[in-house]
Amino acid sequence: MTMQTDSFHGYTGIFSINRTSMLERIMDAWRDMRASSRRLIDENPNEGRLVFLILLSDLVFFLSWSIKTVVAPMSSASAFIPAEIGVFLVGALMIRTPFMYLFSMVVYGIAKLFGGQGTWYETRVCVFWAALVSAPFSFIAALVTVSMYGLEDYIPVLKEEWVSLPPYWLGLIPFVWLISEGITESHKFKLSSPVFMVMTVLSLAGLFGVYYLKATGLFDLGI
Repeated sequence: MTMQTDSFHGYTGIFSINRTSMLERIMDAWRDMRASSRRLIDENPNEGRLVFLILLSDLVFFLSWSIKTVVAPMSSASAFIPAEIGVFLVGALMIRTPFMYLFSMVVYGIAKLFGGQGTWYETRVCVFWAALVSAPFSFIAALVTVSMYGLEDYIPVLKEEWVSLPPYWLGLIPFVWLISEGITESHKFKLSSPVFMVMTVLSLAGLFGVYYLKATGLFDLGI
């Protein structure tokens, strides 16, 4: 094992620079996202490699949401799922990559407002890497909904919205946390908790905004 120490923040990230497979690097990121992000930034990946990371996360996104909304949708969630869900998922898959570019630019601008020292490129690296690193959690959440779907007839409480809907969004929590860790490192913030709180507020605002637009009939895209 090789120990790498970040002299800017006084923390120590432990991971092996010899672990080069994608799975090993993702597992390293779960252990220490800041060290993993710094390692990737220092490698100076080109844009093609960054796009490859996002495309991989896009694939997991498509599979997980297909499971949750098409293969095994919870009965109480069915009312929120539009009949054209297949078209919606394909559309979401197509626009997700450019959306992540836009999202990383917004994150970069917010980080700069709070004194961040990173570049948009470094922000992009961390956002794209976090999207891939957090993707397995979204897939796990999809498997949870499959299990709940199969048990609905035996455990009636699983049909309640307050029980069935949260798993649809469980993948968002590690996504926000891992992005916060990456942004903390790339912009040389001392603590990741304030970044996580800001990112959480923005994520909740986005979710409430989507539900509000759906309730008003202006943005009927389902869950």
